[in-house]
Amino acid sequence: MRADEMVNRYFLEAAETIDLPEEYYEVLQSSYRETDVQVPVHRDDGSLSVYRGYRVQHNGARGPYKGGVRYHPAVDISEVRALASLMTWKTALLNVPFGGAKGGVNVDPSELSTRELEALTRRFTASITHVLGPFRDVPAPDMNTNPQVMAWMMDAYSSKNGYTPAIVTGKPLAFGGAPGRRQATGRGVAYTLERALERVGRTPEGMTVAIQGFGNVGSWAALTLRDMGAKIVAISDIRGGIQRMDGINVDRAIEKVEAGGSVVDCADVDLLDSGEVLEVNCDVLIPAALGEVITKENVDDIKVDWIVEGANNPTTPDADQTLFERGVNIIPDILANGGGVTGSYFEWTQNIQQFTWPEEQFNERLREKMRQGVDETFGAADRWGVSPRQAAFAVAIERVAEASKLRGYL
Repeated sequence: MRADEMVNRYFLEAAETIDLPEEYYEVLQSSYRETDVQVPVHRDDGSLSVYRGYRVQHNGARGPYKGGVRYHPAVDISEVRALASLMTWKTALLNVPFGGAKGGVNVDPSELSTRELEALTRRFTASITHVLGPFRDVPAPDMNTNPQVMAWMMDAYSSKNGYTPAIVTGKPLAFGGAPGRRQATGRGVAYTLERALERVGRTPEGMTVAIQGFGNVGSWAALTLRDMGAKIVAISDIRGGIQRMDGINVDRAIEKVEAGGSVVDCADVDLLDSGEVLEVNCDVLIPAALGEVITKENVDDIKVDWIVEGANNPTTPDADQTLFERGVNIIPDILANGGGVTGSYFEWTQNIQQFTWPEEQFNERLREKMRQGVDETFGAADRWGVSPRQAAFAVAIERVAEASKLRGYL
């Protein structure tokens, strides 16, 4: 099943829950605008490589389009379309005044020099500048992009439009980035779990956690949960995984990765394949890498009580249904990893006001927003008798439909 087909399946299930009029389906499921461009790059050896770049704007009823830009060889229009749709529902669920968009280039950035990566970023930005703007469409970092890439994007846009820091979020602090934004997605994952556990009379303290993916999201989720008293017992990155049931030294693992190594370079741990981390017997599983890693083929090997989806679309619909019927508690991606876009909202508003919050205030407001999202999602799930994922989509669809009707689009 294609990524956009998976998201639309979740949409249809939620639409039935709220009795959404069928004539609204086409508008709310499909994209408003899809931009597909060539991205030619002159390589350091004098050759020319041509990549495909995409920017999909799904729905802007509630505010400017918002969504990350990813660099990955598997990027295609179907994936970007699905992720743009997820951004619409994510921003609506967390009640931040944005619509949904996504962008990407089908490139392996590890194969590019710094000069080539900058050239690709500037060319891609120039090709889509006409659909961007601080009150039209505001990109952010995603897979294999970072604050430096955002700085290049900001400069490429500003060279034609004047200095415009609010055109992107996730920027370096020197250009209006917000202290706390880089950590926001991972911290948001931890904050949602903390609140969901509180609702059933528990806390993260003493709980065992496995995390697939140890990039920005996974590492900050690990640090935040560790500080809440949880025990991180398994982690993985692109080179493999490690397990230590009495607790992994998270700081040491981060040092290894930041030095250019891998978590598998840690001492006194058992080595695993990356996929085996999903099957560790523990309390909480956080898939924080690629999508579609929990499927009907491996769902019977999942041995946890809680799944917190740090990645986008990590669970296929069939697996999701099986886990729900088994009583596994799932905090869905449009809630769990919404700390990133919430933090981007904070950064965007600060850029417009030309004012910066202290990081402590940023984190406090982030935690408040994520906890509110948990209460609304799980409250709706109890009220309608559906899964948290179905409830999350239903709450979001109601808000987008209402805004679309009020603006006269529906």
